[in-house]
Amino acid sequence: MPLHPRTCSLLYSVSCILDALDGAVARRLGQSTRFGAVLDMITDRCTTNCLLVFLASAFPRWSIIFQGLISLDYSSHYIHMYATLAMGGNRQSHKQIDESRPWVMRIYYSNTKVLFTVCALNELFFIALYLLSFSSSPSSLDNASFKVSQSNPSTLWSSSWSAGAMDMARANKLDETVPWCLLYVSTPFMLFKQYVNMAQLLEASKWLVQGDIEMRRNARLAQKRDQ
Repeated sequence: MPLHPRTCSLLYSVSCILDALDGAVARRLGQSTRFGAVLDMITDRCTTNCLLVFLASAFPRWSIIFQGLISLDYSSHYIHMYATLAMGGNRQSHKQIDESRPWVMRIYYSNTKVLFTVCALNELFFIALYLLSFSSSPSSLDNASFKVSQSNPSTLWSSSWSAGAMDMARANKLDETVPWCLLYVSTPFMLFKQYVNMAQLLEASKWLVQGDIEMRRNARLAQKRDQ
């Protein structure tokens, strides 16, 4: 990730595509499991947040934004999964949203095309930002290439993982045109995804609170009967 933006972007994109296919394949072959559903969500969170961690270091001025996105992503999905298991029973999937839930969650989880499109373009937004951390305008590419050609990083830096080697890799800039286009196209979907995260965080919290209130009410009724 810090040294090979093209290879990293390709592998990351392939990983996202395979992540979208594994659930469909499991359902088609009758191999869906609760472990698979949880593992799918966990690997999604780990993959996205590894990229967000890198972006926080690549754009230090905006690191608080990326830290907030990591916190929202983990907390909203964890509490949604926990509330589903605690309140809906262990046979219910976190993707089963009833009519009482907000429309945004019903659309997001009930329509596989919407789910795939939003998730794919949300990842594309962060990939575009990642590429922009290695990008520059076309007019400055020639100067950057000339500077890199004057020296050999392998002779200047003994370790390919040193800060100096990473600076040399980032000096070999990419054209920023395509990353900016990808960023503009994917921004609305990224914002929609964050709205979904906030909605499921609030709804899952309310669901758990309702369960706590009902449990305490039942406990008081049982106590009165015993008396």
